[in-house]
Amino acid sequence: MCGRYAASRRPEDLVLEFEAVPAEGQPPLRADYNVAPTKDVYVVRHKKERDAEGRPTGGGHRELRAVRWGLVPSWAKDASIGNRMLNARVESLTDKPAFRSAARSRRCLVPADGWYEWAKRLDTPGKQPYYVTPQDGSVLAFAGLWEVWGKGEDRLYTCTVVTAPAVGALTEIHERMPLVLPRDRWAEWLDPAREDVGALAAPTPPELVEGLELRPVSTAVNSIRNNGPELTARAEAVSPPADQPALF
Repeated sequence: MCGRYAASRRPEDLVLEFEAVPAEGQPPLRADYNVAPTKDVYVVRHKKERDAEGRPTGGGHRELRAVRWGLVPSWAKDASIGNRMLNARVESLTDKPAFRSAARSRRCLVPADGWYEWAKRLDTPGKQPYYVTPQDGSVLAFAGLWEVWGKGEDRLYTCTVVTAPAVGALTEIHERMPLVLPRDRWAEWLDPAREDVGALAAPTPPELVEGLELRPVSTAVNSIRNNGPELTARAEAVSPPADQPALF
């Protein structure tokens, strides 16, 4: 699953990285090292262009937009349903009513520095948090879906992160992971004309997973009240996950 992640990059850097245009009238989000559900987060989506009368022109561009994490389908009676829709399992994208419409034409990328997972400890009760991040410091792009709920000025933009079975070394800490897309799959995932969701949602390539660091971090990340770059710092003298060989 993906229930907590870090996103510290400035919007101007994300605009360059993803070749996007910033959404109009949105104040920048602050760096967040403990992103939790219902917070505002950045997504990159395909935005259809319209003329002065509001008619679609047939064109479009990538837009960097701040939305709320927790998908609210357009048909929902209450926006609180989004509190339970932080993740969308890749296995049911085209079947589950809450996701299937967005999976066809409202896909997005969720930029991240890395994400957190918790593994059972060998020697003590509780769980050890790990920060999963690229060894080279590059940005991650989670596969996501976006929706808009409500009308007019009360419209609410929301998103969910697509998750998939964990692969490679990631299976040592959790059975699931965000579906991380390599750069050469970004354009296809964002293309609303592509409806072959099964092909678009292929597993994260092994070589991308091999380039990730599984870094044990302090349990301070357990509380959403804590924030700051120190949450991603390596914790020393950490035992390996239960029933697994040492990772470090």
